[in-house]
Amino acid sequence: MDLFDHHRQAQIEAEAPLAARMRPRTLDEFIGQDGVVGPGRLLRRAIQADQLSSLIFHGPPGTGKTTLARIIANTTRAQFIALNAVLAGVKDIRSAIATAQDLRGQYGRRTILFIDEVHRFNKAQQDALLPWVENGTVVLIGATTENPFFEVNKALVSRSRLFQLQSLNAEDLYRVARQALADPVRGYGDRDLQVEPAALDHLVKVAGGDARGLLNALELAVETTPPNDAGQVVITLTVAEESIQQRAVLYDKEGDAHFDTISAFIKSVRGSDPDAALYWLARMIYAGEEPRYIFRRLVILASEDIGLADPQAVTVVTGCADAFDRVGLPEGRYPLAQATLYLATAPKSNSTMAFFDALATVEREQAETVPNPLRDANRDKQGFGHGQGYLYPHAYRDHWVTQQYLPQGLQGRVFYQPSDQGYEAGLRTQVTQRREAQLAAMVEDGGVLGEVLTYGPPNPTEERWLQRTIGQTGARLAAMRDRIFTTLMPQRHHTLLDLNAHSGLLTWEAVRRVPEGGVYTRAATPQAAAALQEQAAALPDLTRPHIFIADWAELTATLTQVAPAVRFDGILGRNALGAIAEKAQVITTLADHLAPTGRIVLVEAVPLHSQRLSALIPQGKLTAQELTHWRRAEDALYQQPADPRFNWDGADLADLFTAAGLTVTWTQETETTDLWVSKALCDRWFDTTNPESYGSRLAQALGQGTIPPEDQPSPPKTAAIATLPALESVLRRTLQNQTVPWQTTLVFLEASRL
Repeated sequence: MDLFDHHRQAQIEAEAPLAARMRPRTLDEFIGQDGVVGPGRLLRRAIQADQLSSLIFHGPPGTGKTTLARIIANTTRAQFIALNAVLAGVKDIRSAIATAQDLRGQYGRRTILFIDEVHRFNKAQQDALLPWVENGTVVLIGATTENPFFEVNKALVSRSRLFQLQSLNAEDLYRVARQALADPVRGYGDRDLQVEPAALDHLVKVAGGDARGLLNALELAVETTPPNDAGQVVITLTVAEESIQQRAVLYDKEGDAHFDTISAFIKSVRGSDPDAALYWLARMIYAGEEPRYIFRRLVILASEDIGLADPQAVTVVTGCADAFDRVGLPEGRYPLAQATLYLATAPKSNSTMAFFDALATVEREQAETVPNPLRDANRDKQGFGHGQGYLYPHAYRDHWVTQQYLPQGLQGRVFYQPSDQGYEAGLRTQVTQRREAQLAAMVEDGGVLGEVLTYGPPNPTEERWLQRTIGQTGARLAAMRDRIFTTLMPQRHHTLLDLNAHSGLLTWEAVRRVPEGGVYTRAATPQAAAALQEQAAALPDLTRPHIFIADWAELTATLTQVAPAVRFDGILGRNALGAIAEKAQVITTLADHLAPTGRIVLVEAVPLHSQRLSALIPQGKLTAQELTHWRRAEDALYQQPADPRFNWDGADLADLFTAAGLTVTWTQETETTDLWVSKALCDRWFDTTNPESYGSRLAQALGQGTIPPEDQPSPPKTAAIATLPALESVLRRTLQNQTVPWQTTLVFLEASRL
């Protein structure tokens, strides 16, 4: 670039609109879109590490799509080439590809090709990009206001990560405005300027989430307002209203806004919310939607979602449609609103969907012949007896008679299920009674309902063996994992924290659920961390979970180090908090690191209410006195106020989360599963070398102090007080190598700031 080019570029930048001058240059200056580029998110990590793959940004105007691309251009070591699909053609694409090939071949340097408004490329132009994206010659970054699944080549979409940018919220827009007012170089920080709060509120409100629109309106207000006598430019509410008089509603009749808005409208009517229905109707009419299209959708809804609950619904909406055709706009908005309100407040029934069940039966099953009584008797009655046996309903009481109208193979099949809403509620009893009468008539006439095959009871021992073989524990853990994630409902860009990774049950599911987010995993021991890291080695660097080792007392400091500035959208754990003493401190730490809309979902086993071994001993194996002594000793074993493992239950845990300022929902549930009592399990229960084993702790509760050797004879069963060897002997004789029902009490807890 020579001196004249440099001067020309500097002049262009100085005279550029405010929105262009204030465009963020780094991620730290970028405002909004925390769900995509916030701390800990995949895209932020990829930009900082300069390890980008092909990307497509889509979202409304003014949300930062092009800005993100320019930030990437400022931070990457790769060559950055920018094209605008409105102006560029295949020739420009080929030129960019040639440059990328030269840089890759001569210097081994990557090239990032940014294409703004990528949806403007036609199919041929998009196809021209495909092989070079495929072989890695260029890393594509596309920006579009349209849904890429509809407007961009499917092959390009499948090779790219898609990031949806949302309209900025009010807080973000205030930050954008204040940043422009304070910046002395690119903004208005060097001017004597005052913007009244009401004026700024109006600009933010009417901008509709568009940062560019806000800055353009602010610039117009400042540049067209003369200074007062004191030399100060004052932006009043009146000036702001003149600068941005009306919000431009984003509404492309062939794009996402069209389909999303009509979808919201129909769902609001179906959901019987007249206020929401009128709002979405107003948005469509304001944006210029064709009213006849709306009427067509309402006619469909009148049959699909209201049907016989209000048979007049179709009549009303078609009558309103006829009225609209007579009067047109703008008065035609009255019948349009009337039809909307009538359908939104009408009782709902989707029983007409029964037709599609019948249609599926026709498509799936072999075609059945028309029953002889139902055939046309006008032509073949004499020759083949068609129509013979048909009962004329009007010749009977109530104009109805028990007669079969379905083919032989489908008799008894039910398609229509009347709802309990509106007019249709009155049909339910009548339809049910007539079906019962038809069924009875069919049976008496020798109709076949279908055979029911029965089998003898399975062998209990074999059944238990099969249940163990298919991995009952694995099935329970999978169900628990699915319940946690169903409650958490993470989105693809969320950041999650697994409090107790252990085997990785929750960690690996989290990695699958948040591919554009981030997963942080706490391992309690170096061995557990090493095992998780070995499994994670097969994943790409950017998608691996962040595995760290931390004691509970060090959790705050560790999270500050490994996840700086990250506020987690989801914190989850299984048996994470139950055994720790400092529960309140840890829960406060979790609350501090939770995003404003984040959730904590935990499943904790409650040892206080765990299975008592004494309850598994059959009657008659011990005297009543011995059994009572055992049960009292077990109660003492599990009810120890100083022991953090046993001094809490679900209510206590919920109180700690509430004290941390969170809203809590919890349930405490007891489930029963089959447990195979092996010799190894009994040995573990009664391990004399482990002071924390069941046997060692029970010995103390029984007052024994030590456990006698196994060969020491047990006291007679008639003894008033049970000894540990006697109890162990009875348990091994009655339970070892047997399957027993095992009860586990679990707390399912959900906490949030809401």
